[in-house]
Amino acid sequence: MKWTDGQIEQSFELAKERYATVGVDVEAALKRLAGIPISLHCWQGDDVGGFESAGSTLDGGLAVTGNFPGKARSVSELRQDVDKALSLIPGKHRLNLHAIYLENDGKQVDRTAIGPEHFAGWAAWAKAKGIGVDFNPTCFSHPKAADGFTLSHQDAGIRDFWIEHVRASRRIAAYFGRELGTPAVTNVWIPDGFKDTPVDRMGYRARLQSALDTVFEEKLDPRFNLDAVECKLFGIGSESCVIGSHEFYMGYALSRGKLLCLDAGHFHPTEVISDKISSVLLYLDEILLHVSRGVRWDSDHVVTLTDELRAIAQEIVCNGLESRVHIGLDFFDGSINRIAAWVIGTRCMIKALLLALLQPQATLLGAEESGDYTSRLAWQEEAKSMPFGAVWDYYCLKSGTFPAESWLAEVKQYEAEVLSKRG
Repeated sequence: MKWTDGQIEQSFELAKERYATVGVDVEAALKRLAGIPISLHCWQGDDVGGFESAGSTLDGGLAVTGNFPGKARSVSELRQDVDKALSLIPGKHRLNLHAIYLENDGKQVDRTAIGPEHFAGWAAWAKAKGIGVDFNPTCFSHPKAADGFTLSHQDAGIRDFWIEHVRASRRIAAYFGRELGTPAVTNVWIPDGFKDTPVDRMGYRARLQSALDTVFEEKLDPRFNLDAVECKLFGIGSESCVIGSHEFYMGYALSRGKLLCLDAGHFHPTEVISDKISSVLLYLDEILLHVSRGVRWDSDHVVTLTDELRAIAQEIVCNGLESRVHIGLDFFDGSINRIAAWVIGTRCMIKALLLALLQPQATLLGAEESGDYTSRLAWQEEAKSMPFGAVWDYYCLKSGTFPAESWLAEVKQYEAEVLSKRG
């Protein structure tokens, strides 16, 4: 039996009264939640293939498993799929593009030659939807990255190629920022590293530092573009040494005034990025998050409502960091319906934020500040059984999308009517 709108609203009113008894203003929480955008990653829709050329192959320490039918084969199909996903996600969000998702009319465009004209269709689409766009240079899946090195390469010619590509990407991001009235976050990630133990780590890192300094010589208005740099512990083919380590990029971001990107899968399996947020934001103005779910390694599984996801949201919400933390998703799963993956992951991120917003924060802080850790733990656990689900369903309803039992049917119908016909 379908849960009616009236039943959802009735349950919400009861939940609102229950939360009020522990000092939580549910309406204020929902208003705050509506102001936190999530940047959906375009590459979930086509397994990080892009549309640079036919038959593009993925490399550079990246791998997507699965071959679920119906992946996007063109920009128009990808936009159609993103439209469907956004219709099933409550709130107003953003899109995160990689440079290989250009519109080139079937003509080969060198990565150093990409420009705003290759992304005008994306800008028009985003403007019509009233959403912002973020951007990424694509420093992988290219002959000049075949040996696993880009901005730290020993060959100056190859370094210069990638410098020009990142420069071009920053200009495209600034174009999006101007067109859409919201700054694009341009995130630089490179695959550079060694499979086995290197001798001269510092030489490679010095070249990377110099290359980045050259990239950022061109000053772009922060109203339109914000630069971020992304660290990593290891990757496929770079198990022994990643040139752009956490320490390297932490130092670079601090000394150059850039955003630091923390990816949930880029650290040791026993490390969590939730614990890093409050530390780095004592020294940096803003950061970027790439929220994914690593299983034993940086395997980028679809985000689920884990304890770590809730901890990430808690750090953001309870410290009032929404304006300083840019939340993006970064997972790719080709083994399941790709639109469902977007919807599940993004809705889980929003649920985690809502759960944090519905915590009895004043009570928890009061217990902590008074040294009453017994009460703090008790309240942290009791909050988990508060009627969150009723608030979530109401938020979905009022956002014009579907509550729990309805959105999957929409995806299945879209799969039957659209995805299954793509061959």
